[in-house]
Amino acid sequence: MSLIIRNLQKVIPIRRIPLRRRVEKLRQVLEVQQFDLGIICVDNRNIQLLSHSYRHKNAPTDILSFPFHENLKAGELPRPHFQDEYNLGDIFLGVECIYQHCQENNEDFYSSLTVTVVHGMCHLLGYKHSTEAEWEQMYQKEKQILKELSRLTDTNLQPLTKNLF
Repeated sequence: MSLIIRNLQKVIPIRRIPLRRRVEKLRQVLEVQQFDLGIICVDNRNIQLLSHSYRHKNAPTDILSFPFHENLKAGELPRPHFQDEYNLGDIFLGVECIYQHCQENNEDFYSSLTVTVVHGMCHLLGYKHSTEAEWEQMYQKEKQILKELSRLTDTNLQPLTKNLF
């Protein structure tokens, strides 16, 4: 199915081809190529508006995930009954926030984008990190995914939630 990457911001230049290649590899690793996925790149202002509306946090963030299928158990793939239900959801990337983090920590921007998308995909597949037990489960899944993705892309990607708890 389709992968749509939209860049709705003009603050940070985005090369969509490298991002698309890595996200396609990610979909392969997760075996979710049959599902639609939307990735929307936004600036700090717009991610802050979304974060305020949906999470009641009035600050920019790096990512917001909006799963199409609600109440999935962690790691469970959706079981669509109709063609229209072959959708994982949408991931909003706060690329300005991610870029600023990369500048402050001397990290590669596209690697950080990839790791952030992995984190978002975990959320779309039912993983959460509200408690330490949930975080541990999500962290282990992110590590597993990133290890395989690193092997396929000749990189060394580390989980976003490494030091959360």
